[in-house]
Amino acid sequence: MARRGTPLVPSKREALNRFKIECAKEIGYEQFVKENNDHYKGDLPSYINGKQGGPIGGQMVKRMIEMAEKML
Repeated sequence: MARRGTPLVPSKREALNRFKIECAKEIGYEQFVKENNDHYKGDLPSYINGKQGGPIGGQMVKRMIEMAEKML
């Protein structure tokens, strides 16, 4: 079983990171992408991290659904 948080195909990790950054740019949340931040965020409560990162994940899912619908 794959470790949680790792892609099933490890060679695609960089592509997923680029996709995440692209989705964050679309909604103006690029400053909250973990790959763009060097500072430690473990001291923030989960609700703050959710407010910052949640919209990015939602945008990623929305775009993935759109791509899948085009393939049908």
